[in-house]
Amino acid sequence: MQARPARSFSILGWLLESRNGLGFLFMLPAAVFLLCFLTYPLGLGVWLGFTDARIGREGIFVGLENYIWLFDDPVFWLSVFNTMLYTVVASILKFALGLWLALILNQHLPFKTFFRAIILLPWVVPTVLSALAFWWIYDSQFSIISYVLMNLGLISEPINFLGDPGMARASVIAANVWRGIPFVAISLLAGLQTIPQSLNEAAALDGATSWQRFTKITLPLLTPIIAVVMTFSVLFTFTDFQLIYVLTRGGPVNATHLMATLSFQRAIPGGQLGEGAAIAVAMIPFLLAAILFSFFGLQRRKWQQGGGD
Repeated sequence: MQARPARSFSILGWLLESRNGLGFLFMLPAAVFLLCFLTYPLGLGVWLGFTDARIGREGIFVGLENYIWLFDDPVFWLSVFNTMLYTVVASILKFALGLWLALILNQHLPFKTFFRAIILLPWVVPTVLSALAFWWIYDSQFSIISYVLMNLGLISEPINFLGDPGMARASVIAANVWRGIPFVAISLLAGLQTIPQSLNEAAALDGATSWQRFTKITLPLLTPIIAVVMTFSVLFTFTDFQLIYVLTRGGPVNATHLMATLSFQRAIPGGQLGEGAAIAVAMIPFLLAAILFSFFGLQRRKWQQGGGD
């Protein structure tokens, strides 16, 4: 009897014949992309945070010296406060206004398809272009807001939107909210479309009010979508750079400096790569905490089922 030739089990053959192997091949390009453009820059940034690197020369390892110096830097802690205030206030406003807008767009309105398309414009417009528009709106001499209020007799002189620390914080938050509402609204509207209308109709027949239907049916069923949307919203807001840098560059008197803008200022214009990298790395714990809170905190099973905690 003639012997059966041995089957060759090459790695390529296994990858092509195996379901898991074929999935690995499909994931490989994305993995290489993430490794080159995300993992490597992150690792390099962490390493630079432990060095005294400057623009034009390589640094030497200094351990935790940059972080110790930041711990005593009042500007850094001011940027932490600004970042937290900016993220919390803007995220809450974007969620409240976005949910309200999604509920309106979910109704049977005339030309609702047109309005759904228009509402996306603030989101699709480039951030720098939006920031330049707000820069003109907030101009200390030619602001359209000041012009209208002065003509109405409500104020006697133009408002210094970007020159006063408190007004500057409120102004950049308002610009971020205007830009972020469409993302929240359209995402929540997509979630509302998945809720069966029969549930609300049955609750209405049982005598439930609009508020009861919203709190007991709509909100619990929408919670998983809210968790995902707010996670991305917090990430986008916490790491915002372009809007702040174009509008104020961190001024006045560092009142609007976020951790991202301060990191850039110290690293690139200031030349202190190690210090700027340390500020950027210091953002990671805050980002992880925000993600854990917004994602897992909103995934409570009892709340999703309409009950208490």
